[in-house]
Amino acid sequence: MAPTPLSSDPSSSLWPRAWRSYVALGDSFTEGLEDERRADGRHLGWADRVAGALAAGRGEGDFTYANLAIRGRLLPEVMGEQVAQAVALGPDLVTVGAGVNDALRRRFDLDMMATRLERGVRELRATGADVVLFSFGDPARRSRAMAPIRGRLRGLNSAVRSIAAHYGCRVVDFWGAAVFDDDRLWDEDRLHLSPQGHALVAESVLETLGHGSDDWRTPMVSGVPSRSTLQPVRHARWVARHASPWLSRRVRGQSSGDRVTAKNPAWVVVNRDGQPSTVD
Repeated sequence: MAPTPLSSDPSSSLWPRAWRSYVALGDSFTEGLEDERRADGRHLGWADRVAGALAAGRGEGDFTYANLAIRGRLLPEVMGEQVAQAVALGPDLVTVGAGVNDALRRRFDLDMMATRLERGVRELRATGADVVLFSFGDPARRSRAMAPIRGRLRGLNSAVRSIAAHYGCRVVDFWGAAVFDDDRLWDEDRLHLSPQGHALVAESVLETLGHGSDDWRTPMVSGVPSRSTLQPVRHARWVARHASPWLSRRVRGQSSGDRVTAKNPAWVVVNRDGQPSTVD
C-alpha cells in the first residue's frame, strides 16, 4: 500500500486521525525508563501515556497498542529489529525514537544512521501507517559534560527533519525547548526522563498528533531548588551510581538491554492511564 500524502500544515484535516492501533519503537526513551511503575512492574513511559490518551478518545477496547522499544538499542538495531515487527503488526500509527545512544558512542556514522532511518521509515510508510519522529534536545543546555555530542545530535536532527519532509511524517521537536532545562524533568542519571518528564513528552507527542496544545513548551514554574545547588555531592553520586557502571559495560561490550525484552511485543489494550491488559 502506498503511503497517504500528509500535509505539513498542523491544521490539516488529515490530522488528527481516528487511529485504532499504535506501535512505539526505540530505546530506553520509548521503553519508558524511570517513569512510574505499571501494575506488571515495568515502567510506564510517555508512549504508554500517549496510548492511554488515544484509547480514551476512542472508547474502551477499541484501541490496541504495542511497545517494541528496548533500552540500550542503537538506531540501526531499532531499524533492523523493530521495524519488521511493527510492519507485521500493521498499526495505523508508529513513533520512532532512537539515536541518542549512538551519539554517546565513540564512533558515530551519521550517513549510515540516516540511511538506515530512511529505509525503516520508507518501510513503515509503505504500509500506510502514519509515522512520528523525534528531533532531540540540545544536551549542552543541561550539562557541559554532554556538550561534545551536541553537533552529532544536531546532524541527526537535520536528517530526521529531511526524512520526515520527504515521507510525510510528523516531527516532535525538542531542540531549543527551554522547558527541558528543568532538572525536575530528569532522573538523577541525567540521561532518562523523570515521571514529570515522561508526562511532558506525552503532551508534546499528543500536540504533534493534533490532540493538544503547545502549552507543554512553557517552562515549569519554579518551586524547588535546582539540583545544581548540590552539584559536588550530586556529581560524586552520579559517577558512582551511573557513570562508572555505564563505562564498565562499554569496556565489556555489554548493553543495559542485553537481557531485556520488549514490554509489549504483542497487541494490548490500555486504559486512560496507559495500564495494559493483553488481547487475543
